[in-house]
Amino acid sequence: MIRQPRGVGYAEGVRMLWLPAVLLLAGCAPAPPPRPVEPPKPDPTTESWYGETVTRLAAMHREAAALVRKGQSDRAAAIITEGQPLLNRVLSAPRPTLAAMEAASDLDDLYGRMLLANRHYGWARLLFQKNQKRWSAWQPRTADTERRLKDAVAAIAECDRRLGE
Repeated sequence: MIRQPRGVGYAEGVRMLWLPAVLLLAGCAPAPPPRPVEPPKPDPTTESWYGETVTRLAAMHREAAALVRKGQSDRAAAIITEGQPLLNRVLSAPRPTLAAMEAASDLDDLYGRMLLANRHYGWARLLFQKNQKRWSAWQPRTADTERRLKDAVAAIAECDRRLGE
């Protein structure tokens, strides 16, 4: 037979259990109401400004490349710098278009080559690494995306070679 200690009766034992019982029941409260479903955000790649911006970036690349060929790299660098906010805007889309990726890649490649020519190997390598990451993650793979990936890897190797000199 189990004996209770003296001075602790049945009523006092029950009173000692009220706090744990209340805490247990408080944990069984109903769940909060679900959050309302947010409508999907519009896809920026389908808006008119997106295509215009990508076209403008491609034109900026062509203009900057022509200036580099003429030996006017300072003006080319200014054009590339002017294109950075546009580049960031088109790449901020959840799924940028292939044309946007190509425009961004072309500008980064050109600027990377300019930095490489000016012996800024670390900065050039950073730009080439961005291109490597872009094209290694791009799906679906095509002959052009594979070529761009190989070019980026080769440019990184060139930077590493020159950094080791």
